[in-house]
Amino acid sequence: MWETIADQILVDVGKGWAVKTFSAYKSGLDGIIYNTISSSASGGLWVSHTLECYTMDVIGSCAFGIDCNSFTDPFSDFCKYSKKIFQLSRIKRLRALIINIFPYLGKALRVKLMPRDVTKFFLNIVTHSVKHRRENGIVRNDFLQVLMELVDNNKDIDSISFSEMVAQVYVFFIAGFETSSATMSFCLMELCLNPEVQEKLREEVNLILNKHNGTITYESLKEMTYMDAVINETLRKYPPVPVLNRRCIQDYHLHNSDIIIRKGIKITIPLIALHNDPEYFPNPEKFDPNRFTVENKHLIIPFTYMPFGDGPRACIGIRFGIMQTKIGLVTMLRDYKFSLSEKMKIPIKFKLHSFMTAVEGGVWLNATKI
Repeated sequence: MWETIADQILVDVGKGWAVKTFSAYKSGLDGIIYNTISSSASGGLWVSHTLECYTMDVIGSCAFGIDCNSFTDPFSDFCKYSKKIFQLSRIKRLRALIINIFPYLGKALRVKLMPRDVTKFFLNIVTHSVKHRRENGIVRNDFLQVLMELVDNNKDIDSISFSEMVAQVYVFFIAGFETSSATMSFCLMELCLNPEVQEKLREEVNLILNKHNGTITYESLKEMTYMDAVINETLRKYPPVPVLNRRCIQDYHLHNSDIIIRKGIKITIPLIALHNDPEYFPNPEKFDPNRFTVENKHLIIPFTYMPFGDGPRACIGIRFGIMQTKIGLVTMLRDYKFSLSEKMKIPIKFKLHSFMTAVEGGVWLNATKI
């Protein structure tokens, strides 16, 4: 069932859904990030928080079709429950341990990773949105609409349940919210640590935007190949999700070994270790976008770099997340030069108790208008 749903979602999104929702990406930036950056105190800009607000507004519009207004109303229910998804309390760590180490016990005890109030909140949003649209004939260019049309028009998956629809929107939201904001934060931090890369990237941004009358368009973003390399290198050093968990679907004999992974065994893939292994990425501590340029990216060994996973269980929000990240970076780099704030502690320390790859204390930068 998952493969059928995921394949069709990727096809529909690939047909141009990202283009249709382009205005939503941009509206998350218009005047908001500018005002936030411009009004930041001399102590620096809390980039992590600013970009979380941006991505929350965009994903709220593109996934659920609602206005989050997280900059002006940071204590709204939507903001509260969205952030609660990524808060790793002791009880949530215990639940994660049971689910991953003792899956059968977890299933028998009906252990759920997410708190019931969070699940209930998002379930209600989707329920009310779907009901309102069907009763009033409303059609929107968002991810929820893609799923609704998928259910209505595709007989091959007419058995998809409402709970599965909710789950897909939920996963899409998670993929586009914290992951994109973290990637942009880490990217800007590395650009401050490597000013020559920042200048080279800004030159590409200005050159291509000038060809498109200074307007950020879907086509102009596709031409920014160095931007792609910079984002990919950021995802290598700081994969948003540091580990992947998968279940073996059939017995697998590891090449050149006596090890057999039996069907049903759960596998943990440490992405952050894989991406920083000198055997696959020489001098892994160095931030080097040239690893991912058109001339060099073919040298990367398959399955040593997979920040969004791979195969049928790969993240369904890849295109969305990358587009959101590129628009955010282009908008900021075009008009601002970034440097490290005094509040930014280098070398960084990662948060120990977090689902995501995150910096202790957040990312703090100075922004100077160009």
